[in-house]
Amino acid sequence: MTFSESYKQQLIETIQSIDTAQVDRAIEWFDEARANNRHIFVCGNGGSASTASHFACDVVKGASFQRESRFRILALTDSLATLTAYSNDVSYDCVFVEQLKNFAGPGDVVMAISGSGNSPNVIKAVEYANKIGCKTIGLTGRDGGKLGPLSQLNIHVPAQHMGRIEDAHLNICHMIAYCFMEQK
Repeated sequence: MTFSESYKQQLIETIQSIDTAQVDRAIEWFDEARANNRHIFVCGNGGSASTASHFACDVVKGASFQRESRFRILALTDSLATLTAYSNDVSYDCVFVEQLKNFAGPGDVVMAISGSGNSPNVIKAVEYANKIGCKTIGLTGRDGGKLGPLSQLNIHVPAQHMGRIEDAHLNICHMIAYCFMEQK
């Protein structure tokens, strides 16, 4: 079997491990947030930052364009000036939580994406979100890390390979976004 065939086969197995009942619950939370004009915040690091940004774009444009009911979603990864200012002047650990302190309120949704589940800045953001009454969703991999049990809703991808975890996280994000694009 070639590397490509092996990767594809292992990716299929990883995607089959996604708990779609958990994804459906996330869809319900997104639907409630939209109906109640609540904010949704998404964050992650590295590849997960790109997934957060991609997901927010899909929801802002694809699930909101030309619709009466729209999403108020923001990827906390997208303000380069804010991220680098906090990183340089304070600490990288606070780049997401400090943004939430400016914008988040009770009833909002915070979705944190972390393959390891142990990114300190993601953990701090979810801790704060839980404290102020937000709904928290974790997209995790491996053993879920600290993020899994900290999140009110953990959509866990029980794989060890970071590439396949990130692939599955993007699939989960597409399940959520495309549900609103195609059905709701």
